[in-house]
Amino acid sequence: MDLQEIAEHAADLLRAPATLEDRDFHLVAYAAHGDTIDPVRMDSILHRRATLAVRTRFERHGIARATGPVRIPADTSVGQLGRLCLPVRWNNVTYGYLWLLDDQERITPAQAAQAMPLCERAALHMARQARERDDLGWRVADLLSTHLDVRTQAADELTDAGVAEPPFTVAVLRTPSAEPLNPWLLPHSALATVWQRDHVLVIPSTSSAPIDRARRLLEERNVTVRAGVYSPCLALDQVHEGWLRARVAARVAAPGETRDWTSLGALRLLRTAGDEALTQSTQTEGAERLLRHPDLAETARTYLDLAGNVQKTAQALNIHRQTLYHRLRRIEDLTSLTLTNGQDRLTLHLALTLAPHLKPDVP
Repeated sequence: MDLQEIAEHAADLLRAPATLEDRDFHLVAYAAHGDTIDPVRMDSILHRRATLAVRTRFERHGIARATGPVRIPADTSVGQLGRLCLPVRWNNVTYGYLWLLDDQERITPAQAAQAMPLCERAALHMARQARERDDLGWRVADLLSTHLDVRTQAADELTDAGVAEPPFTVAVLRTPSAEPLNPWLLPHSALATVWQRDHVLVIPSTSSAPIDRARRLLEERNVTVRAGVYSPCLALDQVHEGWLRARVAARVAAPGETRDWTSLGALRLLRTAGDEALTQSTQTEGAERLLRHPDLAETARTYLDLAGNVQKTAQALNIHRQTLYHRLRRIEDLTSLTLTNGQDRLTLHLALTLAPHLKPDVP
């Protein structure tokens, strides 16, 4: 009997809607019984976790330490129905909670006691999976370590565990918060961790579904997500470099966008050196003067992106050709570069391409 089946069996046994959550209030499984629902249950199902306010309110009733059923009274101020909490415990450790909507208190103590073996079975499942995920999370984090010996050991341990077969894809998802993803809602094939405030996934290269799933879970928190992807990593000992490249792709991605390392072009240079070094190497005084004129900088960038095609540049900027020629002359004056000279064009194009992504003051 898996966790979903346990939730369904509990709902049938106690004749009430059931929700199974882990101890961090992440949704694990749920089962309907009738059409009874309240905002707390709805939010848990829609957002795959309870809100912090709900967690705080429920934990005030001592559920984290409880060894038996706990009644949570209704709260009409927030539309919350009364419910019964059955602690999901194994070996004196609470791994989660089985919630039953029971506003009329129809579930008797004897009936609740009949469901406790289901809670024990769920706790055993959750204990095993939590331990496995924690172990894997630490090992994935070790793959990203700056220490070669730590990475090598982690790769060997993950290989011995047979958790996945190469080739691998590494994905980095960036959000304002590094709060971990709900582990119960990621595919078992996805190795996940949070490292240097990045959500990092290592998945088989055969499918991008886990990345899409992780993005949706993060977007459900109403935050912007920037994602970067690198593949293939032909072995686990290549994941570290894959992560560094995926980080660059995530760094240059627009909000809501996923960038692949292979599409970055000259932006790959962000992987080769720190921002200060790249700034000193690529940003000329002329380019800096130009960047103080946003309209001219956009004109130069568009012109160079379009390989110096005047007609296409004028169309892209929605300006007349004569206006474009005037701007190009001003660009040459500001930069002391000649746009008909290949080396000068390369120098300016590189400076304008990298400039939006360089932060010289950040080590």
